[in-house]
Amino acid sequence: MAAGHELHPLILVPGLSGNQLEARLTEDYRPPLPALQAPQAAGWFRMWMDRSLLLDSAAQRCFAHQLSLFYDPDADDFRNVPGVDTRVPFFGSTEGLRFLDPDRKDSSICMDTLVKSLQEIGYQDSLNLFGAPYDFRYSLAAGGHPAKVATQFLQDLRELVEQASKMNGDKPVIILTHSYGGLLTLHLLNRNPSWWRRKFIKHFIALSAPWGGIVVELFTFTSGDTMGMPLVDPLIIREQFRRTESNLWLLPSPKTFGDRPLVVTRDRNYSATDMAEFLQAIGFQEGVKPYVSRILPLLEEMAAPGVPVTCIIGVGVDTPETYLYDGEGKFDEPPEVVSGDGDGLVNLASLLALESEWSDAPEQELKVIKIPNATHAGILTQDFAVREIIRQVLDANSVPA
Repeated sequence: MAAGHELHPLILVPGLSGNQLEARLTEDYRPPLPALQAPQAAGWFRMWMDRSLLLDSAAQRCFAHQLSLFYDPDADDFRNVPGVDTRVPFFGSTEGLRFLDPDRKDSSICMDTLVKSLQEIGYQDSLNLFGAPYDFRYSLAAGGHPAKVATQFLQDLRELVEQASKMNGDKPVIILTHSYGGLLTLHLLNRNPSWWRRKFIKHFIALSAPWGGIVVELFTFTSGDTMGMPLVDPLIIREQFRRTESNLWLLPSPKTFGDRPLVVTRDRNYSATDMAEFLQAIGFQEGVKPYVSRILPLLEEMAAPGVPVTCIIGVGVDTPETYLYDGEGKFDEPPEVVSGDGDGLVNLASLLALESEWSDAPEQELKVIKIPNATHAGILTQDFAVREIIRQVLDANSVPA
């Protein structure tokens, strides 16, 4: 066990949906249907996650509407629904990413177990351990396109890195991410100069990062998601899911999945190279332009950052890799699912994408740790997985500068 003063500062970046979001409704807000009168909370309220906002279908409609984004073609960027203000609480602290709902203390997709384990080896919140929650609905965009919210997060994260280093004797920082947070962090590194990375970054540890996208996204775009709550109507939540910009970024990448069929219907097959046509086929035409112009070129931006990188991934868990639709209505009936290897959510090809992507960059230090039977969310809570994460954090601390 390392003494606290010997540890390098560490910043946790959660995955998509892995931290709290707050909202407030202004007088400009209009519910999705006139009959749905959204509860007018006084001031700011926790929107993600408060299960009391999902008690019936009317409440679910309001929840999905308030959490949705819309693409503004004039601004070429995504925005909140008019009348909805949002903010991310507890930036800099781990508080907002330990539990989504503090009243229930359900840490199944959050970092409470990991935070406790880090504290056991000497880390202390806001002293040498920091959290970087963010508005996970937003995505970065390819060069030449604005991405106001996500770009601001990268700026805030850069400042937090510098602050954490300064507070800890100018030691460089370890960044530990889960899932989607890894994609954002890779862009933080590559959008800053090499001198900055050498000075401020000790190690980048990425847990379960979907470098090449996720096949499961295709099913959720067609059928929605109950978010693990049996009373939730997945088709209501589907509308919000489609209107979350980050989900476009997580569609399967052509670089990773090539032209292998991922969705099979009676009329045609869809591979990762057919995502624009897939979005049209499921009736989500409004997603086509931002996907083609903003997201598709972004998938090419995976350069080696020149700092030590460790990927810790779960393997050996059945993970959907092809959906077979046999109904007349194409996507109306539940599909047959063909599974392969992965962590239950992210396919193995995506988890390992950096190995092939950086194969021509021998100077890039890349270590991949495979943990059998560790699931995508379980890697944050399963004892055998958390022990390995802590081992890698200690290893990163022990490497001389």
